[in-house]
Amino acid sequence: MQTIQDILQSLQQTHPNQPQFHQAVADVYQAVMPFVKRHEAYQQQALLERLLVPDRIIEFRVTWQDGDGQVHVNRGWRVQHNNALGAYKGGLRFHPSVDLDTFKFLAFEQTFKNALTGLPMGGGKGGSDFDPKGKSAADVQRFCQAFMLKLSNYIGPEQDVPAGDIGVGAREIGYLFGAYKNISGQFNGVLTGKAPASGGSCGRTEATGYGTVYFLQHMLEQHDQSLADKRCVVSGAGNVAIYTVEKLLEKNAQVLTLSDSGGTLLAKSGLTAAHLATIKQVKEVERGRLKAVAEAHDDLQFRADEKPWAVACDVAIPAATQNEMDETDAQTLHDNGVQFIAEAANMPLTAKATDYLLEQGVVIGPSKAVNAGGVAVSGLERTQNALMQSWPAEQVDRKLQDIMAHIHRSCVIHGEQEDGRVDYIRGANIAGFVKVADAMLFQGLG
Repeated sequence: MQTIQDILQSLQQTHPNQPQFHQAVADVYQAVMPFVKRHEAYQQQALLERLLVPDRIIEFRVTWQDGDGQVHVNRGWRVQHNNALGAYKGGLRFHPSVDLDTFKFLAFEQTFKNALTGLPMGGGKGGSDFDPKGKSAADVQRFCQAFMLKLSNYIGPEQDVPAGDIGVGAREIGYLFGAYKNISGQFNGVLTGKAPASGGSCGRTEATGYGTVYFLQHMLEQHDQSLADKRCVVSGAGNVAIYTVEKLLEKNAQVLTLSDSGGTLLAKSGLTAAHLATIKQVKEVERGRLKAVAEAHDDLQFRADEKPWAVACDVAIPAATQNEMDETDAQTLHDNGVQFIAEAANMPLTAKATDYLLEQGVVIGPSKAVNAGGVAVSGLERTQNALMQSWPAEQVDRKLQDIMAHIHRSCVIHGEQEDGRVDYIRGANIAGFVKVADAMLFQGLG
């Protein structure tokens, strides 16, 4: 059996210039390899080697024309990583920084995240280097139609079911769904994150943020603590961050920050429902900046070009993007008293930041467990579409809470240490791996 060093060295040679993918693999395999060595069945059929290679990678050109008649060319990708547990499932991201490395790492992570939910979903991810910021709604629609024209041949309700991600919200999902319906002539569950009127699930918008808080609650309870009055710093100001804050306030936590590319919004006495209403208006409706929120409230400050990690806190929730927290940020955060971290974004800590915080005894809930609430409700949306039903928000939320409790239990089962502490990173990685690996063993080579 190969060592972790052998696998990572081989990965550098066969998949060069893909640092995010390498980081994601190292995170999973460092936890999984000792477990695999103790279980002979998992050493068979080259499972670890097979999981390094996606089932397929689809790359395509997207040519579209804006309202002024200017022709643009963007790149599109869909990485279908593994479907041992079900149809590929994972979001679409529209952002100018993305490349194949981005989607390989996200699809790899998605495979294990989806497995943790217990729902029948494989892992995939995709998107484009298109930037929706600053574009008119009409131009965004034109791009979505052109993108779906190229993607539609490779997706379907029993084949691959994309959803939203960064840069792809309810508006973009609506345009993509309309384009698919026109191309295929079918109204089906090919996309999740749809509006309820078009077959979407109630509670999908809130699911990732709410699920983050439900998992955080279980982490705290595992350590005989509660969320009430905990000082929380949150990064980001998108869908995940906003609904994380909403649920934190409902649980009587004190939320001190949000952030965007311009800097950090600071509420020294904690954000309120009135603040959150303004944040939603500025970020979701006006698509503006947090600086405008601070200008609307005298009790808020905006710290330009600063991150939230210098604010004293008990809990940190990075909810912006991958590798947003480096080792220096981690040291600052530790100096400011952090005890728990819940990764609401995908892989938001660099490897060095993670190692440093673990050495300091900080409890880290990894993203594949913490932010699985979004894809969990996407899975529930698939079920509703298949049954031709629509469940009320309360029913969906109850199921979401049950799923997050199940994920937490799985992490504890595989991550509990001799001293009673829980290594959530190890627990999540092993629990996800076992689910996928068992299915692959059952299905034989493929």
